[in-house]
Amino acid sequence: MAAPLAERHCVVCKPGTPTLPREAVDTMLGQLSDWAVIDAGDHLELTKTIRFKGFMPGVDLVDAIAPIAEAEGHHPDLHLSYGSLKVDLWTHAAQGLTENDFILAAKIDRITPS
Repeated sequence: MAAPLAERHCVVCKPGTPTLPREAVDTMLGQLSDWAVIDAGDHLELTKTIRFKGFMPGVDLVDAIAPIAEAEGHHPDLHLSYGSLKVDLWTHAAQGLTENDFILAAKIDRITPS
């Protein structure tokens, strides 16, 4: 049995890295909290909006996500607004979703309220 997503580490992806088949996406999505898969036009993305009161909790959350993303070498798009932080993940080199996206999402779930 594979280790839980949050205990795994991202691997380097190069152009041409294959994306996950839809059944693997659905299986991994079931291991996350409140994430959704969306069609972003030419690729799938993993997305989650985290809500809170005010602005500074979002800044603190960005500050908590940044070192995790840097350590994994996989960087989300973070959209901070008053009262919410939207996190979008996809693997640019693969032009879609890879296991890396789900690993980082699981690590983000560990530091965010459900």
